[in-house]
Amino acid sequence: MTADHALLADDPELAPLWQAIHDRLSAGSTPDDIATVTVPGLTPGAVAALKAWLDTSAQRRRGRTRVPHTDRGVKVPLPPLLDALGLTPGTLQSLVEAAVGRAVVNRRHGRLATVELRQELVRYAQEQLPHLPRLRARLTSGAAEETVPEMRRLIDALASLTRRLPHTPPRALAKLAHDHAGDPHYFDPVTGPGQRLITALAELADRPEPTRPDHIRALLASHGIIADRLSATVLLHQVRALGDGPIDRRLNEATTPVALNLLDLTRTPPRLAPHPLTVVENPSVLEAAMECASPQPMACTSGQLRAVDHALLQLAFDQGVPLRYAGDLDAAGLHIAATVQQTYGAVLVAMDTALVRAAGDRPSVIPLGPLPSSCDPELAAQLQETGRVLYQEHDAVLMRLLDSQSSRGETLHPAPRQAGE
Repeated sequence: MTADHALLADDPELAPLWQAIHDRLSAGSTPDDIATVTVPGLTPGAVAALKAWLDTSAQRRRGRTRVPHTDRGVKVPLPPLLDALGLTPGTLQSLVEAAVGRAVVNRRHGRLATVELRQELVRYAQEQLPHLPRLRARLTSGAAEETVPEMRRLIDALASLTRRLPHTPPRALAKLAHDHAGDPHYFDPVTGPGQRLITALAELADRPEPTRPDHIRALLASHGIIADRLSATVLLHQVRALGDGPIDRRLNEATTPVALNLLDLTRTPPRLAPHPLTVVENPSVLEAAMECASPQPMACTSGQLRAVDHALLQLAFDQGVPLRYAGDLDAAGLHIAATVQQTYGAVLVAMDTALVRAAGDRPSVIPLGPLPSSCDPELAAQLQETGRVLYQEHDAVLMRLLDSQSSRGETLHPAPRQAGE
């Protein structure tokens, strides 16, 4: 770039002109394609300079100009401007890049490349996943250049795994992920690939995609895929059983909480005694129950409901065991409580306005945050008045849950029982 052209690029009054040309070039135009460019925001000084370069004496005498004002800005003819400034189409791009401070990137070329990549990905998915048309559409609808290698890997793994369904004998999900994708956690249900696998299996079974963890595991199991039946556990304390199976004996012989996994609850499920079972959200409640030697049957789900938790709740429901549920008084705890109440007919305990009042003005230091719409309006108002979460570790909650006299005297009014789906 010559010294004069460098001065043009550095002139702040001409910056809107160079930016407008930069935008046109980035949109896919070439300097030869641009007849005029409309420039908003030009100062009077910049307009005067353009008129000096482009208008003839005759035009000035007649009050005419080649750079007229429009509603969108000043309209500048580009070829005459290049001639007046001694620029060529080749040097124009260098000038505007220097003026704007970034290279011209032809977005049209990028869009065309993305379209071509997506078309190629669509063709590849059709070849590999002919049996999953709905999944193919979802996989390829938002593909971008940087995700194409990941999408091809996912397509390959799904194609390889779903060609061999159902697996007989059943295979562990982690083993299948390792063998078909090279990563034992690739198809974990919480990951993107895991969700795509669930979509694929639901499409093959011609059924809606499940959302509950136990329904997801059931869908996997129907295709010979075993997921998380050993790692996730639910804790049972002081729960007695009436059967003579191995899990019944473990429960009856135990003096401390028993951890049962999904395999325990589905292969050799216990026959539970018909005593009310109090299900809590946090293991610390069971620690407190042991400390005070509480005799009441309790179970702990450790937060959000997983497949193993649904399996226990469904087992209790099917066997006619009265269920009570208690969780933290925050958005997550109230959401879990509503699910247990609506799905399994549980009575909610230690989750009422009297408990919030008993906990005092500052039940914890954690801000409450928004509450779910399912929350009882009176309880919501009481919680919002304190503005803090009430956790199960609070003495007021533990006293309510573990006071055996209170538990025995409590009148239970369960919600209408609904069998689990």
